[in-house]
Amino acid sequence: MIAYLKGEIADIGEDYLILEVNNVGYNIRISAGTAALLPGIGENVKIYTYTYVREDAFWLYGFLTKDDLEIFRRLITVNGIGPKGGLAVLSVMSADDLRFAILSGDAKAIAKAPGIGVKTAERVILDLRDKVSIEDSFVAKEANGQKAAAGNEKGSVARNEAAEALAALGYSPSEALKAVKQVKISEDMDTEDVLKLALKAMNR
Repeated sequence: MIAYLKGEIADIGEDYLILEVNNVGYNIRISAGTAALLPGIGENVKIYTYTYVREDAFWLYGFLTKDDLEIFRRLITVNGIGPKGGLAVLSVMSADDLRFAILSGDAKAIAKAPGIGVKTAERVILDLRDKVSIEDSFVAKEANGQKAAAGNEKGSVARNEAAEALAALGYSPSEALKAVKQVKISEDMDTEDVLKLALKAMNR
């Protein structure tokens, strides 16, 4: 199906985008988070898309990054989370925040999304805990398509555990992720080393 569309923004709403591509206007459903990050009407943008087809509907769902598209794809595999629910979740939290909520078992954070109850949020955590990692965020944002220095398994575990430890200390998922991302991990570093450096970065 359609992998992405590149064109001019004709209109933007809270949950939709009209993108003009070669004189054709595509109505693309988006999250509130995506809407807030889009440039203005008349500007050009590249939107990664997910095509949803059923007997009575044909919809395009759009995202600014492949990372957001991938987390959306994983979300909608969960029973009770359709495309509408997936966008609702990504309207109240970023892909990084969602990963952290899943890994830390924070069902209440996920349940803040409209139409998503605590039981559904718990199902998201149960189904996706083994399918996401904090390392996904680092790899997705790595410049020039190169593998992150912490791309090894030990580095991934150390990052995840350090981020979880920061959350246990009372920091928000966003603060924890931001701090851990600033740490350059070498092969001889463990979770405690990463945590110390992350805390130092937060206190600068």
